[in-house]
Amino acid sequence: MEEHFTRKESLAKKYKLTETDFEQIKAHGIALDKIEGELLLFQSGIPKIYLERPATIGDGIVKLSHEEFQKQAAFFDQKKSTLKLKKFVPASGAASRMFKFLSEFLIEFDHENETINAYINRKKDKNLPIFLAGIEKFPFYDEIKSKLKELHANYYSLERHEKSYHFIKLMLATDYFDFANKPKAVLNFHKYADHIATPVEEHLNECAFYATSNSVSNLHFTVSENHEELFQKNISEVKAKVEKKSNTKLNVSYSYQDKSTDTIAVGSNNHPFRNDDGTLVFRPGGHGALINNLDNLEADIIFIKNIDNVIQNHIDEITLYKKGLAGILLELQEQIFQILTDIDQQKIKESTIASIVNFMKQKLNIDVLEDFNKYTLEHKIDFIKNKLNRPIRICGMVKNEGEPGGGPFWVRSFKGNVSLQIVESAQVDSHNSEQTSLLAKATHFNPVDLVCATKNYKGQKFDLKQFVDHSTGFIVHKNNKGKEIKGYELPGLWNGAMAKWITVFIEVPLVTFNPVKTVNDLLKPAHQPQYEN
Repeated sequence: MEEHFTRKESLAKKYKLTETDFEQIKAHGIALDKIEGELLLFQSGIPKIYLERPATIGDGIVKLSHEEFQKQAAFFDQKKSTLKLKKFVPASGAASRMFKFLSEFLIEFDHENETINAYINRKKDKNLPIFLAGIEKFPFYDEIKSKLKELHANYYSLERHEKSYHFIKLMLATDYFDFANKPKAVLNFHKYADHIATPVEEHLNECAFYATSNSVSNLHFTVSENHEELFQKNISEVKAKVEKKSNTKLNVSYSYQDKSTDTIAVGSNNHPFRNDDGTLVFRPGGHGALINNLDNLEADIIFIKNIDNVIQNHIDEITLYKKGLAGILLELQEQIFQILTDIDQQKIKESTIASIVNFMKQKLNIDVLEDFNKYTLEHKIDFIKNKLNRPIRICGMVKNEGEPGGGPFWVRSFKGNVSLQIVESAQVDSHNSEQTSLLAKATHFNPVDLVCATKNYKGQKFDLKQFVDHSTGFIVHKNNKGKEIKGYELPGLWNGAMAKWITVFIEVPLVTFNPVKTVNDLLKPAHQPQYEN
């Protein structure tokens, strides 16, 4: 109690925090030591990670043949009846970035004095022409056009650029379709012969294909509290249809990003930033906060995939590679669990250590220090148990085609240990030419295609928060009503939040990666109907 009081006093004196501030912090559910730690980070900065080399095929990334994937998928199918499977989909984000170039168009277009073509030329906008050229192919086109005709009696006499302008305006209008403020999850993504599907429906469908055991499939969405009703409405409309088609019972659950994981924002002086009314500003901690949500799930195998990475075609291929990754996980897990059980039963002898170490190095990418052979047998066994008694993740990796985002690298820690990590460019020192050169040499990209096991060899859940590398967060620069602020984002869910997991990277084909980052991505073949071909 005394320590808490002195920390409070210290914060009050150093950052001019008031009793009202402390009440706001408490109401947010944030511990004072967390606030203190974040404020210190803003002052000291976060050290950049050190890239050793990119992970490549044969050096950190495993390449399997189609037949090997089929074999692993069959192994998973053989084992899954004894397992509880779950799919975890981070889905709380709004679609604002998806429609960013259209929102900017509505703000900057001089409707009275210029044409859309003049705007495109003036702004050198490369996205708007693509949108307009493919406008009739969007799955929401008919619905918006129908509403336009209802609102504009003179619709058919409007010039084409006028129709386009009013289409975009109606699509983003808060009192009509409001697409930019809705979650991607509930937007119309795919047009089929008899219906239009949202990402929510596509994830339900995928879940039934590869995350089903004993005709039961479990799907968990992380959502923002104010959007949960939209999810529930969408799921109530499609769930029974997917269940009937797949002969599978679908259990859907939700969780929110815990407000206690929000982080405090600061101004240029590294002191807490305040709203106009004097209250402190807190920001969401980023997707790394979802390690708490993942930690709360009860499952033997958890599939993780982003909300916007869905596909209209090739579901059989997606299923094969997802099941294949799960088969690889189960095969490795069996070997790990056998070693840990043998340790408990004191079956490990000096003569068996070499084969275990070889397995750790070759199959699990675990760095074993050179002086390991000098350890006593007891010390060697302790080392092995410490390294193997951890959560496991098998991560699909696709060939790098210039997509923004993280990639697979060998990373050297401050203690000298080398491990496989998924690295974001923001984690690398942009002023270090050697490091940026290594970053640019990445041969593969992280599509967020993970299969995880979060229980130990005794069937007990790991405390996932114990395996986070807290030194891998981000300081971000944002704008708050015209004023520059700095925020802290927690170590990313598949970056620092899983840094101390057993990690295996497997190459998967590009067909498995079809994200919708901008609305124009919906015009790509993976998101267009096959029945028109």
